[in-house]
Amino acid sequence: MRRYGASTATAAALTLLALAGCGTSPGPGGEGGGTGKPTPAARDKGPACVGEDPGATVHVLRGGGFKLPGGGGVQYADATADGTRRTATLRDGATYASGQEEWKVAPGAEVTVSGHAYAVRQVCAHRVVLEPESAEDRAALAAEPASLEPRQGAADDALCFTTGPAVRKAAAQGFPTKGATLALLANGGVQRFPTGLSVTVAYVHPDTGTAGLDANCATVPVAGYEDVRAGDTVEFAGVEFEVATLTDKAVRLTRTSD
Repeated sequence: MRRYGASTATAAALTLLALAGCGTSPGPGGEGGGTGKPTPAARDKGPACVGEDPGATVHVLRGGGFKLPGGGGVQYADATADGTRRTATLRDGATYASGQEEWKVAPGAEVTVSGHAYAVRQVCAHRVVLEPESAEDRAALAAEPASLEPRQGAADDALCFTTGPAVRKAAAQGFPTKGATLALLANGGVQRFPTGLSVTVAYVHPDTGTAGLDANCATVPVAGYEDVRAGDTVEFAGVEFEVATLTDKAVRLTRTSD
């Protein structure tokens, strides 16, 4: 409400205040006289991906972290796209802590985490692909665990943070087949999958057509997709999906990768 100067007549001021009291209330976060409807989040300008994934690589998912050999880790903290180019902000450490180092990267860049070097091969809206530069790190990431049975907690590191084909195959088989739909209920419940992954619908805003999806594995937030909408790509455990529809009841994803 605006303030009026002392020179304004009292009667006029009271009249204005009375009229203001009868006006339309501002909507949440809006200005007086607005519709009260939430403003949709800005769309990513694209391109969806820049660079190529050569395979047997580390996929760091948007909003999440990945544990790396040597006790280090990396997070996909933020993304930038202008319609032609795409960059990502990576953060040191598998989980957030204040004071962590950050790097803004594009395909072809190199990052060093805990003394281990990785080449950035691909940057997408939903993931960053890193390739270990040493044979030792490639072997460590591809090592197969003694068991594919999840035990919850850090004991599942070898299932959650791996490039091993047997683990990735087991994880992929826990989802619907390519072209089929995965329905994630928007009731706050946790949906669990093989190899220790759990996925939750954080929120759904049907009025803006957006939703939030969170994934955890071995107590690490491995993905935190904010404001996804129909047509967007998300990934869990190496499997890609397209957001098909979302309602206040569920978010439905169509599997797009093998």
